[in-house]
Amino acid sequence: MKTINKTQQGFTLVELIIVIVILGILAVTAAPRFLNFQGDAKLSVLRGIEGSLRAGMSLIEGKAIITGQNTAALSCFDNNVVRAATAIEIAATTATRCATGVDVVFGAPAASVASLQAIAALDGGIVVHDNASGAALTPALTVAAGTALLGNNLQDLRAATATCRVTYTAATGITAATRPTIAVEPTCS
Repeated sequence: MKTINKTQQGFTLVELIIVIVILGILAVTAAPRFLNFQGDAKLSVLRGIEGSLRAGMSLIEGKAIITGQNTAALSCFDNNVVRAATAIEIAATTATRCATGVDVVFGAPAASVASLQAIAALDGGIVVHDNASGAALTPALTVAAGTALLGNNLQDLRAATATCRVTYTAATGITAATRPTIAVEPTCS
């Protein structure tokens, strides 16, 4: 006949339930702090946009210096060259004035949707709006002249307290104080 060793007992049901409840409480309180992947992903996209804009801006600026167009109020980036704008292009009053290529202002990209998409290769769902394209939305998106907003989606750009977007401000002159700026608003949720 077998003898049963009374010292080898497992956990009781009550002990198992207590451990499960404690693990559940820890999961509910700690997991959201460590699993905010959406905000991190959005911020990573914004940093990528910033890098693309800076690289494109450097390329345009170098090409403008080579052709002597870095001090021109308007020139055009066309066929991989920054060329002088024609008199008709300079006199144009449309948002994009270059007949071919994209607008370049003082050796840097203009703050227009076409210019920024062309120089930074922004595709894959990146939303870009300037004052002309923002005004065409319903309801309108307020974008200051000479500025473009870039982000993951329209909601990130539209929010009254938008804190998850990139703001590009075009050059207004050739001095250091008037060069273009790129600002990342890095609070994404």
